[in-house]
Amino acid sequence: MRGPLAIVVTGLAGVLFAILVGVVAWVALNEPRRGPFSAQFALVDDRGRPVDQSIFQGAPAVMYFGYTRCPEVCPTTLYEVADWLKGLGTQGQDLKVYFFSVDPERDTPEIMHGYVTAFTNRITGITGKPEEMRKVVDGWMVYAEKVPSDNGDYHMSHTMSLLLVGADGRLKGLIPYGTGREEAMKTIRDMLL
Repeated sequence: MRGPLAIVVTGLAGVLFAILVGVVAWVALNEPRRGPFSAQFALVDDRGRPVDQSIFQGAPAVMYFGYTRCPEVCPTTLYEVADWLKGLGTQGQDLKVYFFSVDPERDTPEIMHGYVTAFTNRITGITGKPEEMRKVVDGWMVYAEKVPSDNGDYHMSHTMSLLLVGADGRLKGLIPYGTGREEAMKTIRDMLL
């Protein structure tokens, strides 16, 4: 009797260990990049101007990966960012804000322009070919995947944190979704200093 029970217990322990290793690997792979961004890509902004990896150099930036059909998280986040920019005043005048579409198949430059300017003219929407956007998503190690809906359509599951990037192109920090106004602005100020 001890033989079969020992085999079952050993098997369960092995399965649990494999799950634990998988979770640790998933978390490690989903950590944002700490070094400078190095992937080359060709996208367009919401005014149709070309955008490449050089946008990550020369000025500090707040980056968000989302999509215009997002029901709650994306509009809430961009509304908050617009408020933070007002609160920062001249202290944040050199700060760039980029909204990268994780749904570039539907988010055209025209759609992106109408969307981002509804919040503030300080946010630049960025879209383009899906394979080019995937380079940016993978390069910053953020999560973005299509999730089918019951009605045959789809929505996007994506990282909800804002990325703070220094003028040197390196990740300086994150602002998680739901962070309070004062804490978010302090985090941005700390990056700017």
